[in-house]
Amino acid sequence: MVRSTRVIPTALITFLLALATACTPAQEGTRPPQDTNRAGPTAAPGELVTDQGYAALVDQVAPSVVTVRAGQGIGSGVVFKSDVVITNAHVVKNSETVTLVFADGTEANGDVVATDSITDLAVVRSERGQLPVPDYREQLPRTGDRAIAIGSPLGFENSVTAGIISGLNREIPGSASRTQALVDLIQTDAPISPGNSGGALIDTRGRIIGINEAYIPPKAGAVSLGFAIPAATVIDTAEELLNEGTATHPYLGVSLARLTPQLAEKFNVGTDSGAVVLGVADDGPAASAGIRPGDVIVGFAGAEVTSVEDLLGALRDTEPGQEVSLLVARNSEERELTVTIGERRG
Repeated sequence: MVRSTRVIPTALITFLLALATACTPAQEGTRPPQDTNRAGPTAAPGELVTDQGYAALVDQVAPSVVTVRAGQGIGSGVVFKSDVVITNAHVVKNSETVTLVFADGTEANGDVVATDSITDLAVVRSERGQLPVPDYREQLPRTGDRAIAIGSPLGFENSVTAGIISGLNREIPGSASRTQALVDLIQTDAPISPGNSGGALIDTRGRIIGINEAYIPPKAGAVSLGFAIPAATVIDTAEELLNEGTATHPYLGVSLARLTPQLAEKFNVGTDSGAVVLGVADDGPAASAGIRPGDVIVGFAGAEVTSVEDLLGALRDTEPGQEVSLLVARNSEERELTVTIGERRG
């Protein structure tokens, strides 16, 4: 019997199904301009797509994509090193060992080395070595570039779907206020289904541009809304998990929400954009800096903040222990504070 794994973390399942009558697509992030400039050129020379389709590309990359069986669940994974596979943390769940099924039909045991709940990534060391390592493209693709997803939806191993890059710096609706894991994602209309989690999103030259993370189900009114973790995030986190056993993330110590007209009026902040602070962790960096519930963060480390995604994106560019300036709107006035970034491990 084929069983599917979860495609989204448990905390979001109820939320997404609740959007069945009024789901809107994730909003475009407004990261600082340099993030947009990171996008690489379109892949024309050396691309493996012909008028006949994607067969040459699939032949090259498919051996690097595996099926991950963890208990009763099925997901996907991508070779990261010759004996290491990367997948989603929600695919392996709490398993210490998983079964890896390769494109040639053979199987091997895999030991879960470490997981990171913040990025929803996990690294698995394969009993079988000499696995083919694909190229990873750290530069972001461009919106409109072609994209191909390879994975094991519903257990159909090495299934291939194709589409385009639909957007960058995306969030799954409602996720930004609760977690950093599902923010700054690549959006694609290449069909992603349960079991694709942890699989490959690739460009037309066969380079991994992302690890497939989640999709919004049709029950929520969505059509082809899939999301992937960018390759640069994957590489940084996976290396840290392999070297340290855990990944460190900059930490501010606030719970955030989108600034609505109602909240702006309630807190009398005198601005219509920014990230509103709903709660401040005791003894956290924000509390030590003097940030209060009801403050609206409008600037961080010299960059303008117009949304929760802006703030989380800027925060990821800092390092624990770094001092940065933070501009907040409070009682219709702007105040500049200094915060020392903390750290959190997933």
